[in-house]
Amino acid sequence: MSDSTKKKLLNLPLKVILTEEGASHFIQNRIKLLRIKLADNIEEYGISLDSFAPQTVQHMILVDYISKLEISMPEFSSSRQDVMDLTKLVVFSLLYKQFDKEIFATLIDSDCVRKHNRSNPSQIIDEKSKITDRQILFHLSTKEDVVDKARKTILDPLWAKIKDDAELTPEERNIFMLMTEKFLNRMSRLNWYIITKFYDQSGFGEILGRIHTLLRDYMEKSKIAEYISLMVMELVLNCENTNLRQEARKMYKGLPDTDMLIYDPDVRKKIVAEMVKNHEMVFLSWKLGGGSSSIGKQGRLQITLYDKDDEFQEVKESIETKKSADLKKRSLIDFYKELPEGSEGTDLGLYYLSYLDEACKKVNVKFESLVNQYSVSNLMVITLIFNF
Repeated sequence: MSDSTKKKLLNLPLKVILTEEGASHFIQNRIKLLRIKLADNIEEYGISLDSFAPQTVQHMILVDYISKLEISMPEFSSSRQDVMDLTKLVVFSLLYKQFDKEIFATLIDSDCVRKHNRSNPSQIIDEKSKITDRQILFHLSTKEDVVDKARKTILDPLWAKIKDDAELTPEERNIFMLMTEKFLNRMSRLNWYIITKFYDQSGFGEILGRIHTLLRDYMEKSKIAEYISLMVMELVLNCENTNLRQEARKMYKGLPDTDMLIYDPDVRKKIVAEMVKNHEMVFLSWKLGGGSSSIGKQGRLQITLYDKDDEFQEVKESIETKKSADLKKRSLIDFYKELPEGSEGTDLGLYYLSYLDEACKKVNVKFESLVNQYSVSNLMVITLIFNF
């Protein structure tokens, strides 16, 4: 259930597409932006990285600088853990943002804040508050001891319950305790401003109860990060193996069993090199709903996976305009059910999918999936959509 930010570097060819806020920040700091062509042939401004610190990317997501991430490789097996870590990082980043947003909503709806607003019409605390960063920073600088006390008041009861939970292993207890702290550490200064402002008031018990409820909810939601990363990796590996087999059949015509070639390390390297040469890649993207202009979609995550060669967009458009019947749309569960019996990965894919679907329903995360298959070109696009 780790959010994977403790790892020093992830070694992946990452394309980072920026929001308007992100682009403005980079331009103001005189960092040159690139026009990056994505898998769907759309060009957007961003930066390109060969390796990166997870905490840096997470920070950029939390401050609404990133709209999309994309990687493309002929094979993902050698980078399995990094890909899973990146997926978990994205999911946790959105959970942190949504938690912070819900905390703010519940704080301004509390009796403490409502009474304050009625008594101080010129200092109202709500969605339209004009409290400056300077005011917030000054307030918090004078309330460091209160911040520490409030943090302890929030965490101690939760940690006590976690320690007493006989159903958890010692490792699980440590993970849950660490995660509660991480959610608090990533709360905005504005929320801490409100918490410290009302900490010593009689109605703080209501605020404390609401924070505890949300922390428990998000601890449960955080469990789906692991399921999502496993599901994504399973889909990527199935796609990768299909491509490797197809390339092996082209390169080693006449051999009775070319499937076995992809498991020979030396032959596999040659096949992968040929796929790079022919631009036969598997693309994986994470589209975030963030950005100040995306009202109501901040908690949306769209993960898209598909094969692509240089002719992808041309073939796709041709199929869609000339012969729409060749475009087959169905849910991911239907896609798995339609695979021939005994197909590699079918059982494991269905297993991950059923667990992911069940886990999302339990924590009120809307999950849907779609498979678009272009039969003429044998291209397939798989989309997973989550609303946290």
